[in-house]
Amino acid sequence: MSTLADPAPSSADAPAPLILDGASLTARTVGEVARRPTPPSLQLDDDAVARVGLASALAADLSTRRVVYGRTTGVGANRVEQTAGADLTGHGLRLLRSHAGGTGNRLSPRQVRATMLVRLNQLLNGHSGVSPEVVGGLAEAVRTGARPVVHRLGAIGTGDLAPLAQIALALAGEGAWEVGPAPDPVAFGAGDALGFLSSNAATLAVASIAATRLDVILAASHVVAALSYLALEGSPEAYAEPVHRARPHPGQVRCAERMRDLLGMRDTPPKGRRIQDPFGLRAFPQVNGPALDALEYLHAVLDIEMNAGSENPLISVEHGDAYHHAHFHTAYVATALDQARATVHQVAELSAARLGDLVEPDQSGLRAFLADGPPGSSGVMILEYVSHDALAALRQAALPATLGTAVVSRGLEDHASFATQAARAAGDVADAYTRVLACELVAAVRALRLRGDDLSHLPLAPAFRRALDALDDRTEDRPLTPDLAAAAALITDPGWSAV
Repeated sequence: MSTLADPAPSSADAPAPLILDGASLTARTVGEVARRPTPPSLQLDDDAVARVGLASALAADLSTRRVVYGRTTGVGANRVEQTAGADLTGHGLRLLRSHAGGTGNRLSPRQVRATMLVRLNQLLNGHSGVSPEVVGGLAEAVRTGARPVVHRLGAIGTGDLAPLAQIALALAGEGAWEVGPAPDPVAFGAGDALGFLSSNAATLAVASIAATRLDVILAASHVVAALSYLALEGSPEAYAEPVHRARPHPGQVRCAERMRDLLGMRDTPPKGRRIQDPFGLRAFPQVNGPALDALEYLHAVLDIEMNAGSENPLISVEHGDAYHHAHFHTAYVATALDQARATVHQVAELSAARLGDLVEPDQSGLRAFLADGPPGSSGVMILEYVSHDALAALRQAALPATLGTAVVSRGLEDHASFATQAARAAGDVADAYTRVLACELVAAVRALRLRGDDLSHLPLAPAFRRALDALDDRTEDRPLTPDLAAAAALITDPGWSAV
């Protein structure tokens, strides 16, 4: 099993015990390990280590009796090239060297750590045929916090070949380490090389970090929307339990229930200022709900992938054979990421709409742009421009990656999922949505200050108090950049929305 204590670590926390068994690691665990400033206190399950040894022995034996892709042959279109009688250790190293062609920016430290953790867990599943020595070397690097140099570009959703080759070459003693101490070099035999490369661990790592960030941001979106609801004197009917029981999509029901919890809607609350609110308030559960559901589905897909025997060929100790297949193709991951990004974009649109309501006197009952100065004061006028700039960036990042296609390796590999690009875009969506929500939060808190409302009796009062403390209380015209930075820090803090 994999376990991780303390879901919201601080820099003062000791690393939580983490046990890997190749079967129960989760994307949320990966995201939390990546956030920690120190490497995990790692333990490998004994049964999983034994599976690695059995699969390695079987793969070596099969390679003496039959053709096994990547072990007795070249790879890709070179699958017809036989390596029998060649220097098999040299074959493995040549494979790593030729595929370590990543370029562009380096993966971030947390992305590299997450990639190594995911790949280690997958290898413990026991289907790669990689030697126990290679698995041990990777485990030691994860334990000590050693970090190889890994570049961002070099994958299209059919195996993270370039990033994983750079990690493997570092383990073999040839590649560069960005942070040490480097573990003792391990030998990569002919079967170890492809077995190590045959994974989408980097894509899964980047996706897991983005999904975990979106967990936090979507949770914050409920608090921000609730504050806007109070500032705009919204109608409680839109969140009423009978309404959502009548069309019980899981995410929609969760969102409406969370809004009732934050706003203390236990008894029949008083009516709002309007018989019906604008969509930004009234349709929030119907738009936020699909994002919650899509994110849960994304987590479920990632959890399956990081515990899967995805290597090609798959070495089956149970059946005593090797199977050639297409588990390297990540259509599930790509489509789940596309769906999650698209649904988050819609939620962000509602945040920009609520910001427009907050600066409109007919909706807020306050001065235009929440100004509090001489006639012609601009107040928070600039926030709409900032919000829509960020929303435009989010819109671009939400475009489907799965509409792309590729034909490579002399036509043999004639389709790609582009899950790698979808995972990167998910991180961009998290960045942009944070900025959109920060604009709304700054405006909502200012509106509530101007109204002078007492929220101390409401469940969201602790979050409101923290926002009051974090945001400048001056309401004259002034630069709002520091306020936006402080608001973004609240939105990305898991503790802020956990009220």
